[in-house]
Amino acid sequence: MINCRPATIADLTRIVAGNRAMAKETEGIDLSPTQIDDGVRAVLSNRKHGIYWVAEKEAHVVGQILITYEWSDWRNAQIWWIQSVYVWPSARRQGVFKALLEHVTSEATDASVCELRLYADTSNTDAHTTYLSQGFTTGHYQVFEKSLR
Repeated sequence: MINCRPATIADLTRIVAGNRAMAKETEGIDLSPTQIDDGVRAVLSNRKHGIYWVAEKEAHVVGQILITYEWSDWRNAQIWWIQSVYVWPSARRQGVFKALLEHVTSEATDASVCELRLYADTSNTDAHTTYLSQGFTTGHYQVFEKSLR
């Protein structure tokens, strides 16, 4: 059975490990341990930044998901962005992401969120397949970036 719950500061080390593994696996990036630790800690200590949920199986964290917020003036409602999704390799193809997504969807519905959005690296076709299978579409927006650091 998979249990989803809000992450706590006790989950910090596991979430940092998940984020580092995800960045390396999907984009070949080595995240700075100090910077990612500080970033995860900021979310866990202030829900204005977002909220992490973790999935547990047999009392072990096997998956994570981060929600950040966007206000839509067009819709007069919040959009929740799904980020930092990671399922540990030993728990993949066992419904962990599906459980996290169902939990987030329920929470979003209760909070009157109008839409869930996410982005994935263009080369991460496994993620694309998973997201499409869970009802996401590619939409009609193109994501643009401008780094300030």
